[in-house]
Order: sequence, then C-alpha cells, then structure tokens
Amino acid sequence: MTEDQTKALQPQRIALIDVARGLALVAMAIYHFTWDLEYFGWLAPATTFQTGWVLFARCIASSFLILVGISMVLAHGEAMRWQSFKIRFVQVAGAAALISLVTYFAIPGGFIFFGILHAIALFSVLGLLFLRIPWPLTLIAAALVLLIGNNLRFEVFNIPALWWVGLAPIPPQSNDFVPVFPWFATVLIGIALARMGLQFGIWQRLGTVKMSHPASRPLTFIGRHSLAFYLIHQPILLVSIWLFTSLAGEPDKTPQFLFHCQNSCLETSSEAFCTTYCSCMVDEMKDKKLFTPFLNGALDDAQNGTLLQLRDMCVVQQTK
Repeated sequence: MTEDQTKALQPQRIALIDVARGLALVAMAIYHFTWDLEYFGWLAPATTFQTGWVLFARCIASSFLILVGISMVLAHGEAMRWQSFKIRFVQVAGAAALISLVTYFAIPGGFIFFGILHAIALFSVLGLLFLRIPWPLTLIAAALVLLIGNNLRFEVFNIPALWWVGLAPIPPQSNDFVPVFPWFATVLIGIALARMGLQFGIWQRLGTVKMSHPASRPLTFIGRHSLAFYLIHQPILLVSIWLFTSLAGEPDKTPQFLFHCQNSCLETSSEAFCTTYCSCMVDEMKDKKLFTPFLNGALDDAQNGTLLQLRDMCVVQQTK
C-alpha cells in the first residue's frame, strides 16, 4: 500500500466532534459535582433525583453514546482499523473493570457493574454489525431497541448475570446503570447520523471548520482525552469536597437522616406516622448524643441498646 493510500484510509479528525465531546464531559462533571455535594450533605437529599437533574443526566449519557456511534463510523467507515479498535476497546473495558472494582468496595449498595464505560465497550462491539448497513435500516433498529427497552420486561432477565440486558422487571440498584435496552439505541442513532452525513458530504464540510477560539481549546483537549478525563475528574471532585468539609465542618445531616428514615418507614407505615416517628428519633438521638455516632457507624453495644429503647419509645408515642 502506498503512502497516499495509507493517508486516504486515515480517519478525518473533526474539531467540532472533539468540542462536542468536551462539552458532554463538562456537563457530566457538573452533574457528578452536584451528586457529590448531595452525598456529603451539602445539598438536600434526592436533589439529583428531581426531574430536571434526571433529564440532564439522561441527555449527557445520550450525547456520549451518540458520539460513540458517530466516531465509530468516522474512524472505521471506510476501512476497519482493527489495531486501533482493539487498543481502544481494551482501554475502555479495563477502565470499566476498574470502576466496578473501586465502587464494589466503596459503595457496595450501589456499585457500578454496568455503567457508561461498560456500555461503551459492549456497544462498540455490537455497533460493528451496523457500520455497513444503510442508515435508514439502522434507524429502524434503533427504534426497535427503544420500543423493546421501554415496554417489555421478562422474568428470565431478573438474575444478576442478565441485568445488563435491561429487561428485568425490577431495575437493579446501581449508581450508574446503562443497559443494552434501551441505551444501545443511542449508539445506533449516532451510527445512522454519521452514515447519513457521509452520504450527503456533511462531515467533509464540517472537517474544514477550524475551532481556533481560545475558549474551544480546553474543550478540544479534554474531548481528545475523554477516557483520562472521565477517570480522574471524580476523584478530584471528591477530594476537593472532602477538603472543604474538613475545613468548614460537617453540614447538618438531619435532612439526610429524615429523608432515609421516612422512605424506609413508608414501606410499612403511613406518611403521618413516619413523619412524626422520624422527627422523634432525631430529637431523642441528639438529646442522648447518639446522632453523630449513628451516622458514622460508630455506636458501641451500649449505645445500640439505648438506640433500640429510643426506637420503641418513639413507636409507642405515635401509637397512643
């Protein structure tokens, strides 16, 4: 193969794609920062479960996965670059495994077993099946994935080994869950958009656009180093908030306790009972100096005994 032929097979780097990926990463960091502030108690409980934040998170994930589909076509649409693909796959899959390992020990109640990186690794493989398919057919496949993912559930998928499919009747607990159904549809949409762009010469025209404004340079940089940014941004945010908390002092954890206490209580009791019961528990625990040790998981046997007595007392008070 001649040097000119080799250059012809090299994918065209489109600055706008890097900037778009950089914007998605910044949006992700904003969401994670908000989640971290909530986790440390600086924001009200369930802040990131509000409708606006949920939609924001879904838009971020969708933008990442659409860009995955677009990038696959731009990188491998003319000729499959297997060496580059395998290197990238190993990097993403390895990072996903690292995230699972860390969160398994750090947050066992919601560890990330199939998050955005796991999805990108798997969807990159599945997406290979659609790289040469006409884009209208790929859009039809995306619609089917969305339809199935949003409407069908099967008991056979209700086992941990198959949770990643996304068709279990009850979604598993995880701080980042991006299953095949319906999220693979977004990658298919990206592939279809990219194939359509190639057909109409859109990418060739966008490739001539130069992002020379100084404000675009940081976005371009992180967009070209997205995996590194993803891996390091959260530890930096967590350490920063931890240092601030160490200097400023712990925030009031009463709202967090009341939120979790009432949610747990509502599984078996009325809202009125749970509201007064949980308020009683807060007041009594603070009076007996048990509130902070309880939140820190540092109660000794005697304190646990006192806590049980307070629980029984608050239950009796609400049933009188």
